[in-house]
Amino acid sequence: MALFTADRRGNITRMPTSSPAIDFDAEQITALRRDIHAHPELGFEEQRTSELVAARLTEWGIPIHLGMARTAVIGIVHGRDGGACGRAIGLRADMDALPVHEANTFAHASRHAGVMHACGHDGHTAMLLAAGQRLALTRDFDGTAYLIFQPAEEGRGGALAMINEGLFDRFPMDAVFGLHNWPGYPVGSMACSPGPVMASANTFKLVIHGVGGHAASPHRGVDPMPLACQIVQAWQTIVSRNKRPLDTAVLSVTMIHGGEAKNVVPDSCTLEGTVRAYRPEVLDLIERRMRQIAEHSCAAFEARAEFEFVRRAPPVVNHPHEAAVAARVIAQVVAPGLALVQEPAMPSEDFSFMLQVKPGAYCFIGNGDGLHRESGHGEGPCMLHNPSYDFNDELLPLGAAFWVRLVHEWLGGR
Repeated sequence: MALFTADRRGNITRMPTSSPAIDFDAEQITALRRDIHAHPELGFEEQRTSELVAARLTEWGIPIHLGMARTAVIGIVHGRDGGACGRAIGLRADMDALPVHEANTFAHASRHAGVMHACGHDGHTAMLLAAGQRLALTRDFDGTAYLIFQPAEEGRGGALAMINEGLFDRFPMDAVFGLHNWPGYPVGSMACSPGPVMASANTFKLVIHGVGGHAASPHRGVDPMPLACQIVQAWQTIVSRNKRPLDTAVLSVTMIHGGEAKNVVPDSCTLEGTVRAYRPEVLDLIERRMRQIAEHSCAAFEARAEFEFVRRAPPVVNHPHEAAVAARVIAQVVAPGLALVQEPAMPSEDFSFMLQVKPGAYCFIGNGDGLHRESGHGEGPCMLHNPSYDFNDELLPLGAAFWVRLVHEWLGGR
């Protein structure tokens, strides 16, 4: 039987039940989430957030481990057997914010210019804290639940740092799970499916070295600007003409830097951007063709190419058994029709590194279409990485209930 249902505007209602596993103080969780939102911190700088998480866990009698990956916090919740059975599950939430200037002006908007929780990590942290409080209060399971509060998900390598510093060696667990809010999915909905669900993250940088000079005498130099324009267009043919149509990939040039004056041909022009794909063979193809096009195009124009391609995170690939367990739990906590198929998406997530080491799954929880935002929100859409984004507080009890039920399902709660 579902524990939660949602109306058309995204207001989530808890259905009548006697289960203590979903008896959350929504007002307290909301205040906590908004406090974190108002004080965002970038990756590996989450000092205040880390201290807040550690203080709450300690207050609830949950032993903690600090110092890993600079600001990570790991809460250790043993079940009724004190963890004697040796079985364990990991639940992961990310804590970092983005270098985005918030457009919202409501009361809990960012107090730090140029830094914002534009991806909902404030909500992820609050949901896992609420679940930890409930698990510590009831301890109605056997084994151990590890609450993993990870720093630096947004491109700074937090997951890999934790793994390299011994996360899974110090805290042995059978599986690890993650949860991310997803704008566009209906409020009250959740999804988890096996296989690839998020793409790999890769960045590139091309510096075109030409010969600068007077803009009125371009024939005396090598102008990198028209060459840059040609390369941008040519790179798009890799996706449309070199890659198989059934393979998914995105190549986006997001920065072009060149020139300092209107009447000067610059010495160089720099192109930067990102490539997303699921299959390594597709990524190999794209990198090879990007390099070939850049180098040969520059040679044809008597310029020189300096090309760099960095593979930052692999795709998120859910393990079949763990995804099935998560999907089974989702069906228990959401209303009929709101347990969705998880559509693969092109953004990336460094939780992928954890899934390369341990079985697990990464789930989505619907954040709605933005109607939940209070007066004072920005004019932009409520989408991830947008300055007008805000996490939907209606999700907090639902996400926490999912975590609690997942622990029970995995470790034999009652």
